[in-house]
Amino acid sequence: MSDGVASALRILGPTRFDSTVSEVDSRSMQTDRDVLRPRAIFGVATALGFFSGFQAYYFVSTFTERPASFPLLLALNLSYWYSWAVLTPGILWMSRRFPLGQRTWTRSLPAHLVGVFVATLAHVALTVTSQRTINSYVGDMPGTWSSQAQRMFFLNFDWLMMTYWAIIGLSHSLRFHQEARDRALRASQLETRLVEAQLQGLQRQLQPHFLFNTLHTISALMHRDVEAADTMIARLSDLLRLSLQGAGIQEVALKQELDFLAKYLEIEQTRFRDRLTVAFDIEPDTLDALVPNLILQPLVENSIKHGIGPRPTPGQVQVRAARAGAFLELEVLDDGVGMSASRLSDFNRGVGLTNTRSRLQHLYGSNHRFEFRQPPSGGLSVLIAIPLVEQTGEATDTMVEVVA
Repeated sequence: MSDGVASALRILGPTRFDSTVSEVDSRSMQTDRDVLRPRAIFGVATALGFFSGFQAYYFVSTFTERPASFPLLLALNLSYWYSWAVLTPGILWMSRRFPLGQRTWTRSLPAHLVGVFVATLAHVALTVTSQRTINSYVGDMPGTWSSQAQRMFFLNFDWLMMTYWAIIGLSHSLRFHQEARDRALRASQLETRLVEAQLQGLQRQLQPHFLFNTLHTISALMHRDVEAADTMIARLSDLLRLSLQGAGIQEVALKQELDFLAKYLEIEQTRFRDRLTVAFDIEPDTLDALVPNLILQPLVENSIKHGIGPRPTPGQVQVRAARAGAFLELEVLDDGVGMSASRLSDFNRGVGLTNTRSRLQHLYGSNHRFEFRQPPSGGLSVLIAIPLVEQTGEATDTMVEVVA
């Protein structure tokens, strides 16, 4: 091979090989243990070979007096890059087998010192053999194989060594990047499972709270109206069945939440009779919106217990659902006796409301509102605003499978 071509290869070698390895790794390796795809390796090597061939052709035709044959220079440069393509999987294996970490570098460094020498010799042998084969077809055989190999080795050893270390360094970078992504993914999965476990724990805490309150109501009614108490027990069984079906489901459609609430109100209506009126003001386009499971029942229960219960005259509880931009607003409003500031503070620390606040925080973070208001006309209003997300067909199918 001519001095001009050798010089061109010397210039191109160290400045372009990083791109080769980067392209191979980013497209062909999902993890550093995956097998490199030969098609990707040789595709990149071909592209770099054409680039080197054009540059070598320009160099020879501009700065030397020898005739420049582009097909010959292209073939010679392709052989240079194909030699690296053949060696790249082995070098990456060395990187995985002998990682240069804080605790392993003393053992791995000697292996890589041997590896860089072997890789250099192998590259020279492959390149000289392929280039002599190419030159034999055009009748240009410069010197013997041994002399040509020695010349290439001593002329390009520094660049070949740097190329080896560039591959090793890039392999380590890709592996560290992959490990960091894996750790982040595992941490995210653990955090998700922790939140799910906490939500399920809060939901299990709410269900006994609701059950005990209802049983207390039945117990109080048993001594003065046996028939009404019997009716409440039957309705309680229906309510418990719905509650068990929804166990583990964190969000349901608003219409399902209203169905559950209606079952609960049948029990309370048996107890309070004409003293309790419940009004629903639900916008039809909110019925498919997702809401936390059992979110309305503790709010209505508190309105009945603390607002309507102490009132000597009949009272009303209103349940409202409406769109407010990108949010769904749920409001439970009563015209009961209302609460003082100190009583409201104690009321706010009850099991049901504490549970509701925790669930909203877990599900929506800071992207929600949970407010208490005291209307001028009296009573108490509890407002929840959450992101408006409508139930999809897939979510419905999943929910049915969970219930089944």
